[in-house]
Amino acid sequence: MLSDFLKDYLPIILFLIIALGLSVSFIVINFIFSPKKPDPEKLSAYECGFEAFDDSRMEFDVRFYLVAILFIIFDLEIAFLFPWAVSLGNIGVLGFFSMMIFLFILTIGFIYEWKKGALDWE
Repeated sequence: MLSDFLKDYLPIILFLIIALGLSVSFIVINFIFSPKKPDPEKLSAYECGFEAFDDSRMEFDVRFYLVAILFIIFDLEIAFLFPWAVSLGNIGVLGFFSMMIFLFILTIGFIYEWKKGALDWE
């Protein structure tokens, strides 16, 4: 009974032990060899324009994140449009109108966000 169990699950157990050991060792090695005093370039403002800060609970403007999330949502539309355009000849009229409904819903969402002022950067 035990030998059947080991024969079936020993590779999985070894894989988990090796994966856990490698993960822990990489974290420890990174902690040991990482620089403790970052240079001024590392502490400069990031792409979002915020200065580096120590306290994670301080208030900050979330407009950058709102615009980024909206960009991602509407950028994913392109991920649906390319395969649709390639296979448009095969999917017929139903596929065409399905995509038009999808684009209409996205357009309504975009107009709603525009009217609410989510895209205004003051």
